[in-house]
Amino acid sequence: MFRYIYYFILLSVLSFNASAQVINGIIKDEQKQPLADIAVTIREGFNGSVSNPAGEFSLKLPKPGQYTVLVSAVGFAFQEKSVTVKADETVTIEFILSNQASSLKEVTVTAGRKAEIVDRTPASVQVINSKEIQNRMLVSPNISNILAQSVPSLGFGTNTTSNTGQTLRGRTPLIMIDGIPQSTPLRNGSRDVRTIDPAVIDRIEVVKGATSMYGNGADGGIINYITKKSEGNKAFNAYSNIAATGMPIKSSSSLGGRLTQQFYGKINAFDYIVSGTFENTGVFKDGKGRVISPVYGLGETDSYNAFAKLGYNIAANHRLEVMYNYFGSQQHTDYVVKTGKYDSIPTIGVPGKVLGEPGGNRYNHNTYLRYQAKELPFHTSLQADLYLQSFYTVYGYEPVYFENGGQSTIQSDKKGLRLSLNTPYNITSWLSGDIVYGLDVLNDKTGQPLVDGRTWVPDIELKNTAPYLQANIHLHRDWILRAGYRFDNMKIDVPTFTQVMVLNSTTGDYIGGQTINGGKLSFDASSFNAGLRFARWEWFRPFISFSQGFSIIDMGRYVRSAKENDVAKMQIQPVRVNNYEAGFSSNFGWLQFTGSYFISTNKIGASLVQDSTGWYTQQKAPEKTYGYELSLDLTPMENLGFGAAYAYVEGKADKDNNNHYNDAADIYLTSSKISAPKASAYVRYALTPAISIYTQWIHFGDRERFKPRANGRYANGEGPVNGAGIVNLSGTWKMNSRINLQLGIENLFNKTYYSPIAQWTGSDTDYTTANGMRFQLGVGVKW
Repeated sequence: MFRYIYYFILLSVLSFNASAQVINGIIKDEQKQPLADIAVTIREGFNGSVSNPAGEFSLKLPKPGQYTVLVSAVGFAFQEKSVTVKADETVTIEFILSNQASSLKEVTVTAGRKAEIVDRTPASVQVINSKEIQNRMLVSPNISNILAQSVPSLGFGTNTTSNTGQTLRGRTPLIMIDGIPQSTPLRNGSRDVRTIDPAVIDRIEVVKGATSMYGNGADGGIINYITKKSEGNKAFNAYSNIAATGMPIKSSSSLGGRLTQQFYGKINAFDYIVSGTFENTGVFKDGKGRVISPVYGLGETDSYNAFAKLGYNIAANHRLEVMYNYFGSQQHTDYVVKTGKYDSIPTIGVPGKVLGEPGGNRYNHNTYLRYQAKELPFHTSLQADLYLQSFYTVYGYEPVYFENGGQSTIQSDKKGLRLSLNTPYNITSWLSGDIVYGLDVLNDKTGQPLVDGRTWVPDIELKNTAPYLQANIHLHRDWILRAGYRFDNMKIDVPTFTQVMVLNSTTGDYIGGQTINGGKLSFDASSFNAGLRFARWEWFRPFISFSQGFSIIDMGRYVRSAKENDVAKMQIQPVRVNNYEAGFSSNFGWLQFTGSYFISTNKIGASLVQDSTGWYTQQKAPEKTYGYELSLDLTPMENLGFGAAYAYVEGKADKDNNNHYNDAADIYLTSSKISAPKASAYVRYALTPAISIYTQWIHFGDRERFKPRANGRYANGEGPVNGAGIVNLSGTWKMNSRINLQLGIENLFNKTYYSPIAQWTGSDTDYTTANGMRFQLGVGVKW
């Protein structure tokens, strides 16, 4: 590992460049305040920078000539300026960025491990900016809902602590916080989406489709929560927000509250932001006032989030930064389940004593130490992150465990290093670009013990070392070609353990109980990506792309009920996914339009299948998911905006393995993987400069692909989904420069409906209704 690190650092320091041509600049907002952390690039491709806290940037050029400087930031309108630089000349320019509520031209730092402009990236990338997050937060601070309302091809929210079935284009995405992986692929417990409070998120970057740049678990794409940084140049700033939540109709026991306090500022070379959030939810009820089932519920839940980010600019081009985030939630409910009947009577909550300990994500600790350097030899920039993550979640009491029942947990601890370097090049006037290269090192230890200490899944340990290289090539300025390669060397250690016996509800027998001899497994995975975008015209910028990703199947779920008694005998293989996509973005100023079509394939089944006796096996049949998504945004007037989006996803398994997916033997993938079609639309209107309203309609469609089994019941994932839609409303009133009032209403028309997961499970217990009308009324104060 250290040999790789040495080689990468050596490449960045063993050279000298005597360039004397310089472009200096400053970036400000419309109030003439400096803007920090704004990405600055040159269309000719050989250089890039980020503005410092004073809004200043500097670009050193290898030779005189004419250059186009591009400036882009989330929430601001894109700008570019042409500059002619003579030999040994320093040119100074200024940018004034205007606010822009909805823009395709925002910055992402995830897709290619460097700052990029979205509509010049040969991939399908979406950025949910801070304004979008704030609008949706007013309706529901549940990050799962915020994502579902923002990303067309992401599954509908579950209204629970679990994100089971909330897939991205039919596959599971890798969830990250500032690049730190939150997902637990060694034992996927579907608790990784709701691991941070949105009050500390600046933006969310979504890479759709398999990506080769982040290793295990990214076969469905990436969702990266980018946390806030300090704003402004004052030594001390503060923001307080307090809100009441509940149901305006049949509100008994439904009232709750939410409090956020943030402090931030800059003192010379030091900047900071510190935040704390507490939320208590009341009882959740459906549109008819019935208490929603408390199983994995979000009602009567206490949530906590503590966050701090400290930065120090060592010198003009060198920075140290440390971040820490804690998130935890526990449900303290006075309700137990009253089981209904699938497709006719919902399962609800009734007063009663809950068995076991409170469920929820007890803690999720994330921290990193980051070093950034710019303008190293060859104009190289470097970022090195050392990170830690510790996650612990508790599930509800289940009577199925042998003898006395019990509660399972997932404990996951990760530590790692991310080393990334970016070296630009400029060969000729028509050939330039940059090379991104680095090394990822990860140690992941994940287990699933029961609360009473019994081992359901032992502590499985993964050691992963992965060098990578990606080249970005600009041909004649307007052709942008990307190609990359990543090599993952994975070693997995499974200790010897004895399986917990678990009741099979179908047969009435217990399975498990045998001793599994541990062992070591080793996998190598090579992943490639390539993409091409033509970016000459703003009104039509098409792209095509190919990218691979991979994941190791849920080993914890497999070994806890494996038939084989020895790890060495288990036929476990990494699943490599190939993602093919074609799409475009169009910008006509007041109208923006995007579209894409994708196909995603894997030769080895990416699913674990449970047979009638309760044992899991890896499905060997090849799989294909495919679909398309469209989005449209119109801003005919500064105070008025409209938008709509639609996504269709489908998937099939090639059961007869003949490379065709329409034979009689072939089957559709279950709705636990394939989301029903989803549509959304919004209207944004400012009544006055101080009062604005945001309304969104979100709808999931029908999906009915399966027939009931011989007993008349549907298997898990095969229940028919009947579509439904709701309308959400939010508004703000800026009373003055410091105080604003906020109102959000979820399910404005108090509709009674069933979420997709409640329908496709085919289960009496899971047949639960979703939230009725809920409100959030708050006030925010800057001081």
